Formats: sequence, C-alpha cells, structure tokens
Amino acid sequence: MWAPVQRELALLGHRSFAVDLPGHGFDAQYPVAYQAPQDLDAWAAEPSKLAEVTLRDNVDAVVDVVRRVARYGPVVLVGSSLGGITITGVGNAVPELVDRLVYISAWSCVERPSPMDYLREPEFADSLLAPLAALNVGDAAGLGVGRANYRTADPGLLAAIKAAIMADGTDEQFRAFLNILQPDESIAVMTADARGQAGTWGTIARSYIRLTGDRSIPVAMQDRLIAECDALTPDNPYDVHTLDTSHVGFLLRPAEVAGILDRLAV
Repeated sequence: MWAPVQRELALLGHRSFAVDLPGHGFDAQYPVAYQAPQDLDAWAAEPSKLAEVTLRDNVDAVVDVVRRVARYGPVVLVGSSLGGITITGVGNAVPELVDRLVYISAWSCVERPSPMDYLREPEFADSLLAPLAALNVGDAAGLGVGRANYRTADPGLLAAIKAAIMADGTDEQFRAFLNILQPDESIAVMTADARGQAGTWGTIARSYIRLTGDRSIPVAMQDRLIAECDALTPDNPYDVHTLDTSHVGFLLRPAEVAGILDRLAV
C-alpha cells in the first residue's frame, strides 16, 4: 500500500519503513476457499489467525520497529484509517522515541474508546461503509474477525466499495487496490480501548491530513477527532493539512503526500 509514497519519499532523500502488522504481509491468510472459484460456505467456517491478534500485539510490533530505527535519526510515524489507533498506542508506549505522529484520515480516539464506538455518532452519518455489510462472509462474532469478500464479482457491490473508498480513481486503479486488501480484520483490534493519553501520546508533535472527499471516514468525523485531541492537549494542537481525495485516493497522489511529510520532517 505504501509503495507509491515511499518512492516519492526516497526521491526527496528520506528513508522510510513500511510495517506489516501481525498476521499481515507474508503472514496473511488467504484460504483456498477465498480463491477462484470461491467456496463461500467453506470460507465462512474457516478459522482466522487474526482472531487472536490484539491492539497490544500491533502496538508491540511497531514499538519494536521504532526502537530499531530510532538509532538512525528522528522518527515520524504515519498511519491511515485504522492504522491510527496503532500509532496512538505507540505514542502512549514510547513517546520519547517518536518525534511526530501523522494521521491520514485516521482514527485518533479521545472521547470514545474505539473506532467502533464512533460509528454511531452523527459525524459518521454520511459514511458509505454501512451498505458494504453485504460483503461480509461468516459470523463475525464467532470468527472473531470481520471478513469481507473483496474478490466479489458483483457489479453493484464493486461500485459501492469504489464509492466508499476510492471514488476518485479509475476502475482499474480501484481493482488493483482491492487486490492488495486482506479480507479479515480483528474485532479485538477494532474494539480495543485506543484512546490517546495526554501525558504520553499528548506530548508528541502531531499532524493530521484531512481528506475532504473521504466517504469512509467523513471529513466531519475527521474534524471531530482533530477537535477532541486538541481539546485534550490545547498546548499541543494538530498541525492540519488538507487533500481533496477519497479514503485511499491519497495513494494516487503520492508526490503531494510525500511533499507534506517532507515539510514535517524534523
């Protein structure tokens, strides 16, 4: 996912490191039943290795990376979407090792414990994620994961996913992105208490890149998250930037994203 931004950062002279969280990357699970032709009934019953992964596991994995890279210079930790709760956790754990946190339309919880707790708030009302429940396969509570069939060939569902996450991309770009997505996501991660703490996370310089075309985390929700965090640490408010892209459309404009990160570099 981060390769386009990393290429642009390299051209600006910056080192970067993309972290695969536990159960992702080459440790990801893609059962035969998820391949083509699909066997959705079999896949619905397939246990998920991500069911046992917690937010603490994700935070610990990134803290380990941060400890190793911090010896080479300042650390700017970037997260998008659900990745925001992991970088917040890292900020809570090792604030002395992180020079800046950057949220790209990412969850940064303060008043509510988890992203799931914000979904019922009025600022989330314009999100287009709700109809995508039709993608779900299996019983989430029983599996311990949300399981989405990103390999669906249903044209209506594909159009709905594109509207929600990458309305500003071509159909080809959208399908290319869809094919790097992992179908399972840990419920334990999504529901964990992910609130930033004023005395740790709140001491780190932080930036937020608002995405005004985002229909997954609407800009009204992004602005609420920014306001809550600023209220918690009024002497250390967000440095706010804005791009007119969809939830993942910023990856189609990597030079602009890298340009913002370049200006933020310590």
